Amino acid sequence: VQLQASGGGLVQPGGSLRLSCAASGSIFNIGAMGWYRQAPGKQRELVARVTSVGITNYVDSVKGRFTISRDNAKNTVYLQMNSLKPEDTAVYYCNAAIPAGWAYNDYWGQGTLVTVSS
Repeated sequence: VQLQASGGGLVQPGGSLRLSCAASGSIFNIGAMGWYRQAPGKQRELVARVTSVGITNYVDSVKGRFTISRDNAKNTVYLQMNSLKPEDTAVYYCNAAIPAGWAYNDYWGQGTLVTVSS
C-alpha cells in the first residue's frame, strides 16, 4: 500500500490550497484517513481526520478554515485549506488506517510542504 500526497506549495496569508492523497495497492477498504502536520522544531500533530462513514474532527486551530473530505471510490482524501496563516506552515502528511485481520495498519504519505508567507 502506498499513499501519494500532492498539492502543497507557497501561498500568501489569506490564500487557499487543496491537498490530495491517493492510496494505491491491495486495498479492499480503508478505515479512517487523516492529515497531520509537522512544523520546524515542533511535534507532528493531527490536523483533521475523517472516518469511513464521513465523521470528521479537526484540531481547534483550523476549525472553520480547513475541510477534510474523502472519495472512497478513488481511495483519496482531500484537505481544503482556506484563510491560511503563517502558522499553518508545515510539512503535511496524510495517513490511512487499513484493516489487517482484526486490527488496522497505519500508512503514511511522503509529506508535502505548505509554506504560508508574503
